[in-house]
Amino acid sequence: MQNTIKNKIIGKNKQTGMTFIGLVLVVAALISLLAVGMKIMPAYLEFMSVKKAIKNAANSADMSDKKAVINAFNKSAAVDNVSVIKGSDLVVNGGVISTQYQVLIPIVANASVLLDFSATSAK
Repeated sequence: MQNTIKNKIIGKNKQTGMTFIGLVLVVAALISLLAVGMKIMPAYLEFMSVKKAIKNAANSADMSDKKAVINAFNKSAAVDNVSVIKGSDLVVNGGVISTQYQVLIPIVANASVLLDFSATSAK
């Protein structure tokens, strides 16, 4: 008890918690991750639209006629505002529609993120 009072008077209590510099570093890291996520999110949303357009084309078009599949995909892609691929980029093989594409997203200066996407109508 006497030792505790003595430490309080002298100011030798051990302090715990996060320092201001630590807090600034954590906040900066979170902001950086959030900024990168916000730049990448539109590519993933467009990928979801591509998958939806492929599923719609597979359900509505005759799979033996590639032109019908391309037209069905282009119509569905126009509704969802898909611009990364066209119907001519699709591969129709054995009743399955598939595609692969890449998206390069500049982050800052010469740093970029390359995203590989692959979509198919197979279940």
